[in-house]
This record gives sequence, C-alpha cells and structure tokens, in this order.
Amino acid sequence: MHDHCTRALLIAGFLFLHAAAHAEPIPVELRKSDSGWQLYRGGEPYFIRGAGGDGSLEALAAAGGNSVRTWGGDPGEVLDRAHALGMTVTAGIWLGHERHGFDYSDPQQVKNQLDEVREIVLRYKDHPALLLWGVGNEAEGFDDETSPRVWAAINDAAALVKELDPNHPTMVVTAFIHGQRIDYIHRKSPAVDIHGINAYGGAVVVPERLRAGKARKPIVLTEFGPVGPWEMPTTDWGAPYEQTSTEKAKFYRQVYEQALQEVPDLFLGGYAFLWGHKMEGTATWFGMFLQDGSRTAAIDVMSELWSGKKPENLAPFNQPLVAEGPTSLAPGSIVSVRATVKDPEGGALRARWALRPESGDYGTGGDLRPTMPDIEDAIIESGVGHARVRLPEKPGAYRLFQYAFDDAGNAATANIPLRVLDAASANKVGKRTGKNAALLPISVYEDGVKGMPWAPSGWMGNSRRLKMNARYKKNTHEGSAAIRLRYSGKSEWAGIAWQHPPNDWGKKPGGYDLNGASALELWARGEHGGERVSFGVGLLGQEHAYPDSGTAKIEGITLTQDWQRFRVPLTHIDLSNIKTGFVVTIPGQGAPVTIYLDSIRYIR
Repeated sequence: MHDHCTRALLIAGFLFLHAAAHAEPIPVELRKSDSGWQLYRGGEPYFIRGAGGDGSLEALAAAGGNSVRTWGGDPGEVLDRAHALGMTVTAGIWLGHERHGFDYSDPQQVKNQLDEVREIVLRYKDHPALLLWGVGNEAEGFDDETSPRVWAAINDAAALVKELDPNHPTMVVTAFIHGQRIDYIHRKSPAVDIHGINAYGGAVVVPERLRAGKARKPIVLTEFGPVGPWEMPTTDWGAPYEQTSTEKAKFYRQVYEQALQEVPDLFLGGYAFLWGHKMEGTATWFGMFLQDGSRTAAIDVMSELWSGKKPENLAPFNQPLVAEGPTSLAPGSIVSVRATVKDPEGGALRARWALRPESGDYGTGGDLRPTMPDIEDAIIESGVGHARVRLPEKPGAYRLFQYAFDDAGNAATANIPLRVLDAASANKVGKRTGKNAALLPISVYEDGVKGMPWAPSGWMGNSRRLKMNARYKKNTHEGSAAIRLRYSGKSEWAGIAWQHPPNDWGKKPGGYDLNGASALELWARGEHGGERVSFGVGLLGQEHAYPDSGTAKIEGITLTQDWQRFRVPLTHIDLSNIKTGFVVTIPGQGAPVTIYLDSIRYIR
C-alpha cells in the first residue's frame, strides 16, 4: 500500500479513538434454527471472514476480510483500527498455561487471573468493534490429574465475562479436538457459548470429529492454515518437509471449502493463520506474508474466498525443490538443487536462495522461536530454476530456502532439508549398501522425542486410556527429561510403537540398518513398584509390504521404584531394516499403572 494511503487510514483511525470510547456496543448474539447456528451482529447475520496476526488490517479489509483475532494483551489499539475500517475483533483474553508455569491449584494465581479478566472486559465491553471474547487459547490441560482444575478455571473465567458483558458471546479456543475437549466444552462448561478450534493438517476432519463427539455448540475455526511441522512426513534425521507456498494455498482453500462452507450448521466462520510473518518451524512455514511484506499465494486464495474475486496479479506458483543426488552428505560437499517456479501473468521473476541451520523445534504451542541466520558464502551459483550450494564443515541439519519474487509484491517459497554427516557417518554410509545405515550407538529417546530416528506414533490397544509425557522433569535417570506413561485401564492393555516413518504400519518404505547392534538398552522404573511391562524391537511381520527385518522382545518384566537397566538382545535377528525401533506394552493390572522410561538406545 502506498505511503500516503497508509497515513490517511491511520489518521482516520485516530479520529475514531475518542468516539469509540463513548460509543454504544453493537450487540452480538447466537441463534439456533432448524438449519443450525447463526451469529447475528446488530440484528444482522454475520459470518466471520477473518485472519489472525499483526499484519496490515488495511490489507485484510481490502482482501475482503471482515474480522481479526487477537490472543491476549490489551486489544484497544486493534479495536480502534478495526472500527475505523468497519471490521470486528475477537478479543483474546490470555489464560495461563501449565507448561509455562501457571499453577491452577494455586488459588491466588487463579484469583489474580480473574482480576485481569475483569479489568479487560470492563474496559472494552462497549467497544463497537468487539465481536466475541476469546477466553484463553490452548490453555486446556493435558494431564488427567490437573485437567479438571484447568477446565473449572476456564469456565469460571467465561462465567465472569458473561456476567460483566451480556452483549458478546464467550468462546474458548482449544488445540484441535482430541482428548476430552469436546466433552468439557460442550457438556461441562455452561458459561462457554462457542468452541474455537485451532487446526491445521487435521482441519478437514474437524466436522466429522465434532459430529462423532456429539458436539452441541457452534464452532469457529480460530486458526487454520498449512499442514503443521508436527504433521508432515520427515527426513531420516527427523526434519519435517514443508509444503511450498503453492501447496499451502491449495490447502487453505480445501479447509475453507470443506469445513467453513460445506458445514454451515456448525461453523460461524474462521480466522486464517497467520496474517503476517512469524518464525515457527521455519521462517516461511505459517506467515501469509514474508518478512519484507511480500504476499504469498495464500493471500490470493483467501482474497478470492472472502470477496468472490481473484486478485488482478497473482503470486508465482511453484513445485517442491529437487536435489540432484543425496541430501545427506559429507562436510563441504556441493549440492545441486532444481526449482520449478512460474509467474501466472508470464512476467519475469527473480530469486533469492539461503542456507540456514535447521531450527530443530517443530512442536505445537506457537511459542516464539529464534530466527535462524543465513550461512554466508554457502550459495555458489543460483537462478530462478537452480542453485549450487556448498554445505558447511560442521555436521548437523540444515535447510535450503528459495524465495521467488515478481514485480508486483508477490512471492513464492520452497525449501528442502539437508544434512551434513560427521566423518564417521559419511564414511560408513559410503561403504554400506543399507538404505539408512545408522551410526551406533543410536538413541530412540534422549531428553525428548523430537528429532529422534523413530517417532512414538503407533498407539495400540486401549490407547484412549494411555497418556504420555515425553518431557517429564522429575527423577530422571540421566539428562533433563524422561518418559512418563500412565495407563488408567483396569483391564485389557495398551502400548506404543516407535515408528519410521511415523504412523506407518507397513505400507511405506523406511527403517534403519542396525547391523552391529548387540542390544536395545533402556532404563525403567515404576511409580510404586510391582508394575508389569514388556519391551521389544520390531513389530511388522512379513505379511506387510514393508516389514521389520526382525523382531525381539522381553516379557514378564516387573519394575521397582528404582531405575533399572534392561536389555533386549539382538544378536539373533536380522537388523538390516528396523522400522519399529521400540515397543512398550502395559497390561491391565486392576488399577492405574504409571511407569517411567529413559535413555533408550541401540548399543554395540
């Protein structure tokens, strides 16, 4: 947007400040009919065509958006700017997260939080741009022992909001809809009017999950966007592949059309994520804008869906980058990469390439991550369709980015993970024919599950009664964290298989060559002593298209309260392709069972 237009809009916004402070609220209400739920604002039907982020509200309005979402803090400035543009705001009220240290068993902390809720609501409840109150964002608990306290506090906060402001509905936002979320919000939280759901790769199945869970309340898709890092396939070293900007745009459309448009009886609208730029997973994963303000194809798609019209000039479209050869190489190796990117209008494009260290942080939660720096002098040669890159001498994970720009302020992004092997690994891979030859010892678990060769994705048996905390901090065997597993079923059994690739039961290639390993070694203890468990390696038999090359297990184990070392012997089985790196099963024992695992690794 030109500078003089921006200044004019900002001046107009400031002129509304005094008037907005004394304006009458515009009532917002929910109505339910035979055809489903509908939001009304000022007596007129209102469907949320919104986005969340700190990007330009003027650009959002120009794209056909009518609402913006905040997560917390003082919403005053956003409310005033939105009002000047004829837009609305879902004002987020931040509620503490246990993972950040908030203690919902501390009455004083909970009271102080309610006092903050009261202050925000009383200050802005009559603002004419206010649409909904977003009471918390993913504040729900993940531990059965603390969840009831957290949910009670959330409902109490929503009840206080309703008491202070009868003109605007309350909405509680959760991370997807697994676990007890539907039950708590739709049946056990009477002060909550609307269920806000943050969903990415799983957004297309949200309607199905809601109906299966007998959801009773209306829904706002409070965050939707590309498939998240935690949901994508990964490299052999655990780095997730990222969709290109073109693939992301297609997914925005798919979610909007399959959820928001096709299921109007449930959905009141949604907020695309992220209207702006953010470092999370990578520098390009979620932002609909680049850091320099360039627009990606996601904005084109959402503009068309919101306004019914395609932008006059579209972002470049592209395909995934392709490496000409292996992506795990020796230090200092040169990699050649091909790119396919075109301008829809046939215009000229320019490209920028950058090699950066991999962040290694792909979790959920949206916490602020540090920006990864460009590695100087890594790009030897580059153009719109190719690049030659010299890898660093330092072993580790890296990622090569391509940014392609047109002359209208649009851009396309793509990247590819790369790995620099240490000298021993490089030599080993060069000499062996195994597809994913592993350098021993190799860990299955070491202070966390992120970035490990196998993922704990294969939940088995009565898995809805099984809970895992992979970052348990108390009484570890070594390092900063251990695994805590709690099986609350009194009978039957449950277990978890560590898989490569994740979520695969023998339909995809994968696995690691572990020849040379003598045993899988791990340390384990029980909560009280007497807990029975079994440990194993391999699970997929020859009936599968891609089986484990061998299986082994130790059964009938009884744990004590103290850490003990266990070994699964492997010298008698074929280790050339182990897809299931570790298996733990817990039988029902008449009462809940809690066990702890640590330092799981293959040894020579």
